[in-house]
Formats: sequence, structure tokens, C-alpha cells
Amino acid sequence: MEEVIKKVTRKNPVESQILVIFGSNGDLAKRKLLPAIFQLYLDNLLPERFAVLGAGSMEKTEAENRTDVGASLLEFATKGATDNPEKLQLFLENVYYQKVHNETEEDFGLLKQYIDDLSARLELPQNIIYYFSIPPFLYEVVAGHLVKYGLNEEATGWKRIIIEKPFGYSYDTAIDLDKKLRNGFNEDQIYRIDHYLGKETVQNIMVTRFSNGFFEPIWNRKYIDRVEITASEKIGVGSRGGYYDTSGAMRDMIQNHLLQVLAVVAMEPPSIFDSESIRNESVKVLQSLRPIKPAEITQNVVRGQYIETLVDDVIQKGYRQEKGVAPNSKTETFVALRVFVDNWRWGDVPFYIRTGKQLPEHVTEVTIHLKPAPHQLFKQRCVAQSTNMIILRISPDAGVAVDFGMKIPGAGYKVQNVNMDFHYSDLAETKISEAYERLLLDCMIGDSTLYARADAVKASWKFVDPILQAWKTNQDIPLYFYECNTWGPKEANLLFGNKELKWRPPFKKFKTQ
Repeated sequence: MEEVIKKVTRKNPVESQILVIFGSNGDLAKRKLLPAIFQLYLDNLLPERFAVLGAGSMEKTEAENRTDVGASLLEFATKGATDNPEKLQLFLENVYYQKVHNETEEDFGLLKQYIDDLSARLELPQNIIYYFSIPPFLYEVVAGHLVKYGLNEEATGWKRIIIEKPFGYSYDTAIDLDKKLRNGFNEDQIYRIDHYLGKETVQNIMVTRFSNGFFEPIWNRKYIDRVEITASEKIGVGSRGGYYDTSGAMRDMIQNHLLQVLAVVAMEPPSIFDSESIRNESVKVLQSLRPIKPAEITQNVVRGQYIETLVDDVIQKGYRQEKGVAPNSKTETFVALRVFVDNWRWGDVPFYIRTGKQLPEHVTEVTIHLKPAPHQLFKQRCVAQSTNMIILRISPDAGVAVDFGMKIPGAGYKVQNVNMDFHYSDLAETKISEAYERLLLDCMIGDSTLYARADAVKASWKFVDPILQAWKTNQDIPLYFYECNTWGPKEANLLFGNKELKWRPPFKKFKTQ
């Protein structure tokens, strides 16, 4: 956060502005967006003059809306709200509301009139962020209505839109969505939010590499044997069954979050550390992904689905028993795949990615497996694996660890792997901002570094689309079933092509959930 504060105060001051939240009565706004904005207010990172304008379909007064927002903050920003009751009341004075039905064009005329009046009354420039906390099918609808009433025009101040994933449902729909958004907004006005990129540890992957002389020289095919990226969830789909059954793990996690993490791990050093240069390098990685041909899918991709299981004397529902899920659904709740980045740095180094629901632990981490030393003097004396690892824990208990061999005290040369680990929680005096805090603040100051660009979205869809199409059309591609509280189908280990290798469990020195 200190780095963010310096950036705000020295380079990009936060200008007076209005944040319009479409879907302000929804779960995302209550749980994530409003608490994040309130925390930025507590941290003195918002401008002196600002307004948060909720736009929802419910009929209510501004006083009723402020009561609702206050209740949400007391529930989801508990410590900040209860410890700072006076600041909570001052913050709520900057919260406004206008009834807007997203599919009713005329409501946007009323919204424009309200914004004009609010801007004049508060002496605010019309620098406006429109946050689309709404279902994806409404993105183009709301954007079109904004354009219809000139709410995208920048003569009176800059305009930016933030949209949540998914950015399309396939390669073609992603292109179509981008085309429709670009009818009234330029690329530099469109912020595609991926909360994974807002996590401190994802950002720190770049710092770990590029600011340390002992990491960057070995960050290539000469020294790295393979890379594992794991994002596991301990819960099932819960109440999201209706949405998830049309999405699946490939669209929900791989296409956006984990391919973006891969791009951050694999990118070349940017020429300068600015938004455009960083995103240029990450896009190059996504464009270098080796396509997986239909005939190669079963050798490189494994999909699975959790089934009803007795866990600790409690029956856990199978995916097909979840609310909103078709009884014969073939939607994947687990995906593991082997990916290659065909460029000079990473030629023939496999990247293994896996994600799934109802797995034993909630954890996201990257493990860099280094190649063994050329001459293994102590190979026969090792009591653990003889290769070194760099572990980048993204969540929870964010941190970095290095695993290496050391001599066990005593006679002879018995070698055991030990580790040095750093936990972000050790920085007791440093506040680690939540992803939405960081990303909202970046949009407010016009920094798009941690947002997905259109060409990156297209490149990731271009990679996963053939896999999704093959699953849809080829009934011979198996869907493996796995029990809850296990690490997915055992067939996922076959991706390594080596009976001695298998997926590495989460690093035990870091806590899991």
C-alpha cells in the first residue's frame, strides 16, 4: 500500500470524481465494492470531493439507501465501520442513489439529469467511473444506453467503465462484446477487472523476478524444469449452480485468472515499468501459448466433476445434486492441463495448471521446479527430493519460499531439503490492501496495469476455445469423477508423463484454509 500511496501523491493524484455502481443492491457491491471504497476513504486515498452513486432497480430514497449501505459496511467492513463510527457517517454523506432499470433506455435519461444536478450541486467535475456490477449479458445493453445519452462523452471530464469477468463466453462472443463496447468507449476507457491481478502476491511475482539478481538469471528453460500453478477451492458451487453449469472451471478460472497468472510468471522484463509496457509483455506470452489440437486434448487436458462423498461423517453433495445443475451435466468442476509457451525463454518447459472445487484445501500458489545440478554428488545421500523449488504463495497466507538441500548435522553427508520462507503477515506495520481496493484506486488514477487488455482477452480465449469445442462435440473425451476432499481425478497425474512425478501438495509452511 505504501507504493500505491506514493504513486497517488507524487504522480497520479486522485481527481474529484463520481463512481456510479450499476447493480448497487447486489451481492458484489455489498460484499466487495462498498467495503473497498470505504477502506480507501479510511486510508485517506479518496479525493476531498467525491460521490458514490448507486444505480439499482429498487425503489428507495437516498436516506433509505444510506441506511442500507451503512448496514452492509457494518456487516462486511466490520472492523473499519465499528472502529470509526464518525467516519462512517461522513462517508455515507457522499453516497447517493438513483433508480435505474438497466434494460429501460429512458431511465438513463433520468440518470444523466441526476448526474448533471449532482455535479452542479457538489461542484464536481464529471469525471465518472461506471462500474458494471451486473450480469454479463447486460454489459453491451448498459454501455449502449450510456452512449445514447452522451454519458460517455469526455468534454466535461473523463469517463471510464469497469466490467467484471467473464469477458465473453467464447472467442467469437469476446470479439463481439469488445466491438460493441468500443462503439462508444475507447480501449483506454475500458477496464476489465480481474481480482486475481489485484492480489499483492501476483504483483510481487514481478518484483521477485526483476529486482533480485539471483532470480532473473535462472528464470528460463536452461534452469527451470517445470512450473505448477494450483488454484483449489474447498467448497462446491453452492448457490451458483445455475451460473456455473453454463460456465465450468475452464471459463470460470483458467481462461481469465490462471492464464493471467501464467503470463505474469512467464513474461519478459518490460523496457520500462509502466502500464503499456507490462501489458505488452504479458500479451506476448498469451499469444505464444502452443495450441492444443483436438487430437492432443486427452494427452494434455484432464477434466473432472465431484461426486457425492461422505466426509467426516457428513454427506457432501455431488455436483449434479447442486441446485440449478442439470442431473446429467457434463460441466467440469476440475481442470488440469499441460501448457507450453513457445518462445526463446520457455521453449519445451511445461506449465501445469490445475483448478477445482471440493478439493482438500483453499489455496493458490505457483511452484517453480528447478532442474537438478548437472552432477549429483549427493544424490544417493538425499533423504528428500534433490531438486530446488521456488514457491510463490498467492493466497491465503501470502508469501515466498525457496526450497534447497542442506547437510544434516553429524557424520557423513546426508542431505535434506530445507526452506527459507517469507510471509507477508510478517510485515506487521504494513497494511496489505484487498484486491478490489487496489484495483478501484488504480482505475481512479487512470492506471490500467492490473486490468486485462482486449488483445490479452482474445489471446486467452483463442487458446481455450478449441478445448471447449472438443468437449462439446467429441463424446469420447472422458469426464472423470472424483470424491470431495481429494485432489481431483488421479488421471491428472498422467499429464506429467513420468510415473515418478505427480502434483505437488501445497507448501506446508504456509497456512491454508
